[in-house]
Amino acid sequence: MSTVRAPDKQTTCVSLLMLAFVAGLGGVASSAGDTHRIVMKAVDYEPKTIRARVGDTVEWVNEDIVAHTATARDRSWDVNMLSKRSGRMTMQAPGTVSYFCRYHPNMRGEIVVAP
Repeated sequence: MSTVRAPDKQTTCVSLLMLAFVAGLGGVASSAGDTHRIVMKAVDYEPKTIRARVGDTVEWVNEDIVAHTATARDRSWDVNMLSKRSGRMTMQAPGTVSYFCRYHPNMRGEIVVAP
């Protein structure tokens, strides 16, 4: 027959401290950047300019009935979205990135990326 003992105060305190430490590490390790949403409708981007940080994700949501792209002016990235679909890009470097739609060059936007 085995006996079950209630933990003493020291064991409980150490266990709680370890749990808090591990939970804190989990928060740091799994912290991802924010997600910024840009809607494509009426053959335009809304909003036209956003502010993000390195590691943040930009999500374009195409609510139009035609396909659109979000293409970096320097062609370093290109996100192609069919009608009623979305696409994402994670910002990798600080700076201001101008982008446009390859199918509709009058559609223009800008992402200001902070470190």
